[in-house]
Amino acid sequence: MALVLLVEDDHAVRTAMTGALREAGYVVQPVGSALDALRTVTDDHVDLVVLDLGLPDLDGFEALRLLRGVSTVPVIIATARTDEPTIVRLLNAGADDYVTKPFSSDHLAARVGAVLRRSAAPEPADDGRIEVGDLVVDPATREARIGATPLTLTRREFDLLAYLAARSGKVVSKSELCREVWRQPNLHLDQTIDVHLSWLRRKLGETAAEPRFLHTVRGVGIKLVDPCGTSAPA
Repeated sequence: MALVLLVEDDHAVRTAMTGALREAGYVVQPVGSALDALRTVTDDHVDLVVLDLGLPDLDGFEALRLLRGVSTVPVIIATARTDEPTIVRLLNAGADDYVTKPFSSDHLAARVGAVLRRSAAPEPADDGRIEVGDLVVDPATREARIGATPLTLTRREFDLLAYLAARSGKVVSKSELCREVWRQPNLHLDQTIDVHLSWLRRKLGETAAEPRFLHTVRGVGIKLVDPCGTSAPA
């Protein structure tokens, strides 16, 4: 049963959200501050964090940054902000999803369930290693390397890399990535995918302007190719 860490300083709201998530079948650990959240994530196995931005001890963005420094646990942000710059900043800081206040208990429970499903690893095409040039991806051990150099990837980055590597040379649309990697229909996830592709490119030692493995096909999608192979664009 998944353990959800609920970080909310308002006692009444925290009590209501805790009850709703427990009724939905989750084990809930409610805390009222960012520092308590960091201690819990460090000490316990937490499956997901619901993080309110308006905390008394730390700015919400700083709390998210610190969480990302110690864990890759999925994080849903609870915020009253709906402007695009804030949402983009949250995604860039490592948030997996967000809910806009006010929201219903059913809405929150549904978002928690969706993020937990998306954070589960997709089924690999087979049990063998995937090799694209000097890139090696092993779905069985969830390890990846370039040559002899291991790649340090988050769970979502590995899922994305493994999915693209298994379809080397083929263009994969963002809607397909939404369905097969994020495990949900295309619900405004373009920015989320772009952010994760940017992080993945950095770890592969490339940029969008100077790609090696990951090549954008404008208006269509993304494909992973062998940089030394004939399928790589000139």
